[in-house]
Amino acid sequence: METVASVVRRGRGIEIKTPGELQAMRAAGLVVARALAAVAAHARPGVSTGELDELAEQTIRDAGAVPSFKGYQGFPASICASVNEQIVHGIPTRDLVLAEGDLLSVDCGAILEGWHGDSAVTLGVGALGEADRLLSEATRESMLAGIRAARPGGRLTDISHAIETSVRASRARDGVEYGIVEEYGGHGIGTRMHMEPFLPNYGRPGKGPKLKVGMAIAIEPMLTLGSPETEELDDEWTVVTVDGSRAAHWEHSVAITEDGPWVLTAPENETVI
Repeated sequence: METVASVVRRGRGIEIKTPGELQAMRAAGLVVARALAAVAAHARPGVSTGELDELAEQTIRDAGAVPSFKGYQGFPASICASVNEQIVHGIPTRDLVLAEGDLLSVDCGAILEGWHGDSAVTLGVGALGEADRLLSEATRESMLAGIRAARPGGRLTDISHAIETSVRASRARDGVEYGIVEEYGGHGIGTRMHMEPFLPNYGRPGKGPKLKVGMAIAIEPMLTLGSPETEELDDEWTVVTVDGSRAAHWEHSVAITEDGPWVLTAPENETVI
């Protein structure tokens, strides 16, 4: 039987999955979707990010899966919980208690039978300010635009360009100069969480590897309400905006199929695009 190892493309190291292997990734993606749904249901004022991390880990393990973040290059938790000016890789802790109006980005990964799922959402804690709501929506819309561009026959940066074009449209609509975080982007996913190719969230179309049936890519734009410049805190994980502006992060793992993009981390019975 054909396996991933037998069809990794020479030179680029991009996995091409069989239909059965993509089905296995979908199972892992559903575990991630359930964990994020559990977190979203419990993210409210007075709850700590450490409690949300424990809930996500229990949800993942109850499904027979393993949190892919925990222990990854030393990361100590099962989710990344990034609050307000934190963009990504925020470390959850019992000491960080959520407050009314916080903007919380939660990134979550799971491994099921050797296959990875990876997804992120941005949540409002209690009543969310209008500027933060629009920021999150602009980020989500840019992710969806990127997903729609993930079609066989295209090129990798067609996705990048679709994301950037969507952000430009949101800037014009909202009258806000949203910053596109450039240092971080999407990635291939499959038998490992982070694989080739790296996917920028901006750029000209028509460049990079050709998109082929069987590829799987995590598409994950991150936008800010101010400068896109970032810095890493002393914990060597948490990435924040240099100007203190708030940030949002949305992500889905997506398979490229003959019928178009298949969102592997979509909640069950939910249409993403």
